Amino acid sequence: MQTHPLHIYTDGSSRGNPGPGGFGIVLIWGDKQKEISQGYRLTTNNRMELLAVITALQSLTKKNIPLTIFTDSQYVVNSIEKKWLDGWIKTNFKGGKKNKDLWLKYYQLSKHFQIKLKWVKGHADNPLNNRCDELATQAADGKNLLIDEGYENAE
Repeated sequence: MQTHPLHIYTDGSSRGNPGPGGFGIVLIWGDKQKEISQGYRLTTNNRMELLAVITALQSLTKKNIPLTIFTDSQYVVNSIEKKWLDGWIKTNFKGGKKNKDLWLKYYQLSKHFQIKLKWVKGHADNPLNNRCDELATQAADGKNLLIDEGYENAE
């Protein structure tokens, strides 16, 4: 029996758009907290916002659990909550919709969870969103940056 809801805070960042980027994640389950971050050598802000959500979901070992994802990305929230993603999938991302690789990955993962998305104002008074921003920018500025193959191969 689940006693605590799972809360996930995510943020993405890029230094230049495109440029070096990163994401930060804080997972909270009761009194447990886990942080995840990673940097990429060339990417976009929207890709990092979305990759943060995907990485958070991939990190979960329990499936079919209710969870709330807090993000300051209106791109992510609106694409999912306003069902834009469903339309993009139906038309195979016609019209040059970006980030197809990541959206399809999210779509497959999302089937295994009960996801609620909540938008939070970025760079404001939410300490967990601010922590994700710190993790994302530190990752973008770090060494050993990974290659965002979905972005670099599409260029």
